[in-house]
Amino acid sequence: MRTLLLFLFLISLSIFSCKPVESSESTKQWYKGNLHTHSYWSDGDDYPEMIMDWYKSHDYDFVVLSDHNTLAEGEKWKLIPKSPSHELGFQKYLDKYGDEVQYREDSAGRIEVKLKTLAEYAPMFEEEGKFLIIQSQELTESFESKPLHMNVTNIQKLIPAEGGNSIPEIMQNGLDRVKAQRDSTGVPMFLHINHPNFIWAITPEDIIALNGERFFEVYNGHPQVNNYGDSLRPSMEVLWDKVQAAYLEAGKPLLYGLAVDDAHNYHVFDKNSSNPGRGWVMVLSESLDPASLVEAMERGDFYSSTGVTLESIDFSGKRLNVEVKAEDGISYEIQFFGTKKSSPEESGILLSEVSGTSGSYTLEADDMYVRAKIISSKPKENPYQIGDTETAWTQPVTGK
Repeated sequence: MRTLLLFLFLISLSIFSCKPVESSESTKQWYKGNLHTHSYWSDGDDYPEMIMDWYKSHDYDFVVLSDHNTLAEGEKWKLIPKSPSHELGFQKYLDKYGDEVQYREDSAGRIEVKLKTLAEYAPMFEEEGKFLIIQSQELTESFESKPLHMNVTNIQKLIPAEGGNSIPEIMQNGLDRVKAQRDSTGVPMFLHINHPNFIWAITPEDIIALNGERFFEVYNGHPQVNNYGDSLRPSMEVLWDKVQAAYLEAGKPLLYGLAVDDAHNYHVFDKNSSNPGRGWVMVLSESLDPASLVEAMERGDFYSSTGVTLESIDFSGKRLNVEVKAEDGISYEIQFFGTKKSSPEESGILLSEVSGTSGSYTLEADDMYVRAKIISSKPKENPYQIGDTETAWTQPVTGK
């Protein structure tokens, strides 16, 4: 009997010792996506299918079409402009999709094309676990000729522009209406602020006045958005840190920074065009579905990039560790930025800098938060600005 019990004990020990250790992190994957781009449904210059094909063939996992104050539903005919690039684009579209293209010619010999809706083109590209299209809208408002643009990721119903009496009021109305739609549908979604420096429309003070904003574009690939500020107005990174410090002082959540294309132009690729492939987010998510991606981003489980790939980001509650997936012959600088509790007016100071493919920073008692910026020596292909090198930004973290 004792021999039998010993045998059973050894068998059970063997079974349990061979069982793999499971953790929530082991099931997560990095997914590459773009949260801001345009098509013929508003002011882009290509068809949804051609745009989806571009992103899917360039190894994106998810993408949105965030057209201005519209969703890709219902019937819409696009009059193709009389220009060589647009006419060539139509011919490419016709060559690729043939009988699936619906078009007609008006009395002046101009071509009109019936645009595919999201319900029609999504099944052509989506593959479970491989490629996802998320519905989005660029909620487009204005105040005293200043453009106020805000993207809503995973929107379920169009939100019309409604105006307001000030810039913060208009943006707060947008936030509140997105929250109302999320609460009523139970579907995770979020609003982010687009290109604050486009026509110098949105100041740090405007964003500081908001309640419930969690995301903005620290990098936008459109050539007219003034990512780097000027002698009088802040860059997006300076704005980020100023708002961050104010939010934390007021007990508000962290503000996260997105990199996006804001692509409009798909035929001519140059520094004067707003092209795809300039900026994206890498999201660490349980799965490739809208709810999982949105919730991961709301936890800060993502980084933004124009080309740098990270091997890992680890935060223990005190120490932020960053490791780069290095390319041969490329050097890297890892910079850690933050703000001191004792001097919040001096926001976004350089706390530490490391040369190499890995770096870490341990939060001190006086640190409000820390975020990392990784700068490579590799020139950015088709850059936002001549001279740009590939860069990445992690999200800010606070100590426990």
